Amino acid sequence: MKKAVVLLSGGLDSITALKLAQEQGFDCYALSLDYGQRHNAELKAAKRLAEYAGVIEHKVISLGLGDVGGSALTDENIAVPHHESEGIPVTYVPARNTVFLSLALGWAEVICAWDLFIGVNAVDYSGYPDCRPAFIEAFEQLANVATRGGVEGGHYTIHAPLIELSKSAIIREGQRLGIDYALTVSCYSADPEGRACGHCDACRLRAAGFREAGLPDPTRYVDTPG
Repeated sequence: MKKAVVLLSGGLDSITALKLAQEQGFDCYALSLDYGQRHNAELKAAKRLAEYAGVIEHKVISLGLGDVGGSALTDENIAVPHHESEGIPVTYVPARNTVFLSLALGWAEVICAWDLFIGVNAVDYSGYPDCRPAFIEAFEQLANVATRGGVEGGHYTIHAPLIELSKSAIIREGQRLGIDYALTVSCYSADPEGRACGHCDACRLRAAGFREAGLPDPTRYVDTPG
């Protein structure tokens, strides 16, 4: 059976990417990162999802990206915005996907997996530089010149199966796969019980996705998005 390392954040996109990898016949090894985010609701969700999906192994690695700062997701001095913004949003975490994929690549080398999955998508890469197709392509090139496996003739592939999909298209794909999205957490400001704030960009995009998909939204909101 072929192996894949899948980045599993605990959110809607990452579990969809994982289930697509399983559908393609991969034995999945899930990697979650405790990178200094301001709440741990997503990490708790990631643990639930790993068990729900029946992955071969789920690894959680702690990082100090909060020490770097520069993001509303890691720095309590930067407010999580409750309104749409132009350009790269303050919820962008500097170099996050570069770091995450590097760790996933390292684990892939150890377990002899040639495939990595990440749930970046068209909604994200409109604002985040490390969610664009150009980034995924460049990282794949890097993976194959920066690793023992790559220079010895193997080939690593970075799969981003959602990259051309809207949030509603991802949700419809998840319905086809039978995913229980009630297990996921996407909110930037989730409370200790995992309830979503209903105001941040992640909540607005998620709610709009379910609405556009014509499907009920199972998210537990503190305030239902308008």
